[in-house]
Amino acid sequence: MINRTFKSFVFKNMTNHGSKWTVLLIDLFQVGLSFVLAYFIRFNLSFDFEVKMLWSQLPLIILFFLIAFAITGSYKGVVRHTGIKDAYAIFNSVCLASIGVIVFVLSNRYLGILDNFTIPLSIIIINSLLTFLALTTSRFVFKVCYEQLMINNQVPTKNVVIYGAGESGIITHNTLVNHSKLKVKIVGFVDDSQQKVGKQINGVKVYSKKKLNAEFVRFNSISEIIFSIQNINPKKLRDLVNEVVELPVKVKIVPPVEDWINGELKVSQIKRVQIEDLLDRPPIEIRNSKVARDFDSQVIFVTGGAGSIGSELVRQICKYRYRTLVVIDQAESALYDLQQELKQGGYHNFVPIVGDIRDKNKMRVLFEEYRPNRIFHAAAYKHVPLMECNPYESVKINVAGTKTLVDLSVDYGVEKFVFVSTDKAVNPTNVMGATKRIAEMYISCRQQEGKTKFITTRFGNVLGSNGSVIPLFRKQIEKGGPLTVTHKDITRYFMTIPEASQLVLEAGAMGKGGEIFIFDMGESVKIMDLAKNMIRLSGLKYPDDIDIKITGLRPGEKLYEELLASGENTLPTYHEKILISKVREADYVKTREMIDELCVSNLFFKENIVQLMKGIVPEYVSKNSDFCKFDKKIESVDKADNSAVPVK
Repeated sequence: MINRTFKSFVFKNMTNHGSKWTVLLIDLFQVGLSFVLAYFIRFNLSFDFEVKMLWSQLPLIILFFLIAFAITGSYKGVVRHTGIKDAYAIFNSVCLASIGVIVFVLSNRYLGILDNFTIPLSIIIINSLLTFLALTTSRFVFKVCYEQLMINNQVPTKNVVIYGAGESGIITHNTLVNHSKLKVKIVGFVDDSQQKVGKQINGVKVYSKKKLNAEFVRFNSISEIIFSIQNINPKKLRDLVNEVVELPVKVKIVPPVEDWINGELKVSQIKRVQIEDLLDRPPIEIRNSKVARDFDSQVIFVTGGAGSIGSELVRQICKYRYRTLVVIDQAESALYDLQQELKQGGYHNFVPIVGDIRDKNKMRVLFEEYRPNRIFHAAAYKHVPLMECNPYESVKINVAGTKTLVDLSVDYGVEKFVFVSTDKAVNPTNVMGATKRIAEMYISCRQQEGKTKFITTRFGNVLGSNGSVIPLFRKQIEKGGPLTVTHKDITRYFMTIPEASQLVLEAGAMGKGGEIFIFDMGESVKIMDLAKNMIRLSGLKYPDDIDIKITGLRPGEKLYEELLASGENTLPTYHEKILISKVREADYVKTREMIDELCVSNLFFKENIVQLMKGIVPEYVSKNSDFCKFDKKIESVDKADNSAVPVK
C-alpha cells in the first residue's frame, strides 16, 4: 500500500494528461540552469565573470524559450511515451529560441534597444547544446523510471524477437515497448537483408535468420517470435514459419496495415499465427464482381443463414443495396446472435425467420409474403458420421428440404436459385455426400423445365466452420491432447469462410442456369501435417507435449476428396480460379421420378433408404460402412468411377 502511494505521489503530476503546465515549468527551470552552466563552462569552470550581468540576461533567455515552447508545443507530449518525434520537437524549440536570442542581441548592438546589454554568442551556443541535452535526457530518464516503478512487477518479462526490420517491424517494436502494462524486452530483429544485419535499430541489434536457432532461443530465453512483414504472400509466410515452428516459442503475426485501428497498431492486434494464415495458395480475389448489380433492389432469401457459410453470406450481402434480406434458420440462438450483430453494425431490411425448410406450408407462406428474386440455399446436414447413422434425417433435410425450396422457386418465379453443395457429392462414399449429389441432380431436372436459373457451387472443407477439423484440433490442444486423426494419409481441400461465401455470391451473379461452379483450391492438405503444424503454432512440441492418435477412418469417410466426378470436365470463366463443371447428360424424367419416390416414401429403415439412393446415384459406393454390402448388388458400378479427376 505504501509502495503504491509512493508511486502515485511521485508520478501524479507528470503522468496526468493535464500536467503540461508542470512540464513547461520544469523545462523552463532546466533552461535557466543550463544558462548558468553555460557561463560556468565558458569561464573554465569558475565564477570569474560578472554575475549581475547573468541575472539580467536570464529573464530574456527564459522569455524567448517560453515563446518557442508555446509555438512548437514541445511541453504537451506525454512524457512517459517520449519518442523520436518528441526529441524533434525539443530540437526545434531550442533552435527557434536560440536564433531568436541571437537576432535580438545582434539587433541590440546596432539599434541600442537596451543600453549596455549583450550576451556572448559562445554562451548562447553552449546554452543551446546544454538545454537540448537536459530536456531530452530528463524526459527519457523519467520514461525509464516510470517503466521500472509503475509497471506491475508481477508481470513476467517477455523476451521477444521481431522477424522483419522494416518499417512495420520498427512500429511493432515501439508499440511493444511503449505499452504500459507489458514488460517486454526486444532481444533483436531478424531480417533477410544483408544490408541491415549487424546494425542496430533503436538500440536493438539486427540478426540474420541463420542466427535464429534453438541455442540462440535458449541463451536469450526467448518466448515469442513476432512476424512483422507487410504484403507477404502465404507461401513465403508458411516457409518462414516452418523455419521457426520447431523452436520452443510462440509464433505471432502483425496484421496488415489496413486492419490497424485508426492507422495505429495495438498490442491486442498481435495474434498467434493461425493455420488460416498458412494456406498453400493466395486468397481468391474477385475484381470483376457483378454482385452489386445483381443484388440491386432485390428480395433475397438465405437458408441456413445462422450457420458458418450462411452467416458469412448474410454479412457480405448486407454490404449491397438489396431491398429485403430474409434469413431462415431453425437454430434460434445462433439466428438471434446474428440479428444482434447486424443491428449493431447498422444494417437494416433484415428479416430473421425461425423456420424449418422441410415445412412446406411455412415456406409457401414466406414465398407468398416476400416474393424472393434470389435464393441462396445453405441449409443442410453436413456431418458425415452422424448422417451415416441417420440417413432418414439426411434425406429429409438435404434432399426433401432442397426439393421443397426448388419447387416453390419454380412456382413463384424466382429468378436465381444458388445451391451450396460440397466436394463430398463427387463420387460419394457416404450418405451425406450422396444426399447432396441427389439434391444437385434434382436441381438439374428442374432446370430443364422452369424459368428459374438454378446454380450450384461446389467446394471443399471450410476453415473454421462449425464441426470442421480446425476448431476440433484447437479444443483438443486446449485440453492437452491428444489430437485425433482418422488416417495418417488422409487429405482435404480447404478454403476460408469469406472465400467460400464470395464464391457463392459471384457464382449467383455470373450463372446463366444449370452450371456447377467449382473452385481451384490448389493442393490438398495432409491432415496429419495440419495437426503437427497446429501443435507447433501453439508453442508446443509433437509428440513430447501433445501426441497425435490415429483413430481409423470413420464410416463413409474418404482418404482423398475430389472436385470433379467421373465423366465431368471443366470450362473456364472470367476468373482463372473459378471453373464450371461440364456435367454429363442424364435421364431427367427417370431421375426425377426416383427422387420423388425417395422423398415421399416413409422409409425409416436405413437399408431401404440407402438402396434407393444407390439406385439414383450409381457412382455412390460406400466406404468403411455397414452399407458396403449393398454395393455388391449393383453390378453397373464401374470401379473406375471412384477415381479422382484433378482440377487443372
